[in-house]
Amino acid sequence: MEKVMIYDELKKIIPDSSRVRVGENLSSYTFTKTGGVADVLVLPENYEEICGILNFAGVNGLPVTVLGKGSNVIIRDGGIRGIVINLLRLNAIRLEGHTVVAQCGAAIIDVSRFALQHHLTGLEFACGIPGSVGGALFMNAGAYGGETAQVLDHALAADASGRLLKLDREALDMGYRHSAISENGYIALEGAFALAPGSYDAIKKEMDHLTYLRELKQPLEHPSCGSVFKRPPGHFAGKLIQDSGLQGTRIGGVEVSTKHAGFMVNIDHGSATDYINLIHLVQKTVKEKFGVSLDTEVRIIGEDKNGQRI
Repeated sequence: MEKVMIYDELKKIIPDSSRVRVGENLSSYTFTKTGGVADVLVLPENYEEICGILNFAGVNGLPVTVLGKGSNVIIRDGGIRGIVINLLRLNAIRLEGHTVVAQCGAAIIDVSRFALQHHLTGLEFACGIPGSVGGALFMNAGAYGGETAQVLDHALAADASGRLLKLDREALDMGYRHSAISENGYIALEGAFALAPGSYDAIKKEMDHLTYLRELKQPLEHPSCGSVFKRPPGHFAGKLIQDSGLQGTRIGGVEVSTKHAGFMVNIDHGSATDYINLIHLVQKTVKEKFGVSLDTEVRIIGEDKNGQRI
């Protein structure tokens, strides 16, 4: 189906033309500031619109890609075919007793701050995670000894056909950087975080401490995709990369951070291809030196400039 036809059909679902965009450059939607264009980008504002988009795409065999805050994703330089759904306009956060319910586009940092304002403990670990609630549910995001699975009571998601699903803790099947949402290709719509009453001062003190550690150790002064690699069993990815002498190694405008070896930073107009080539170099070097395979935590999506998924 031609882009113009896709646009016209999507306008029937989302009448506001400013929320249906053809040929949108995606570099402004990612933390790395890289990536090509989307055939058609849509910015839904409610679940009905999302389900309508999914149903339309399914009937017409169109691929769908979902973006949240783009904090742990690399979009290849050739962009993304089909429909890209950006979820950031679904960002409401509400309180139900001691449970905080947040829509997929809300920043998980904002959810942790909302919990603080209501004297609720359990989400302190998330105060420095730069992604969205949807991303946190998709990959069971975690930091500093905490992870989403520890406090998530249930989630609302949509399957590829646009059917709404309520998933309880068991159905979510959350593990290390894994969930049933990612496994089954669902779209996370909202999460319910079961928290406990706590002391505002104690919660804030812990969040301030974790924020201090993050600012001390992570290269926040440059665009990056966050932690690039998953933690290999028995090792730490950053330590392996550091011990391989790779800090400061650069391809194009992207460099292995000299502040934290587990990060790659865009220091001079780097491209997605620079990121991907540097990832491959790091994987190859660590494998040769230590016999350890590094699997990416960052999602690499889209096509290269030749239209290939590499």
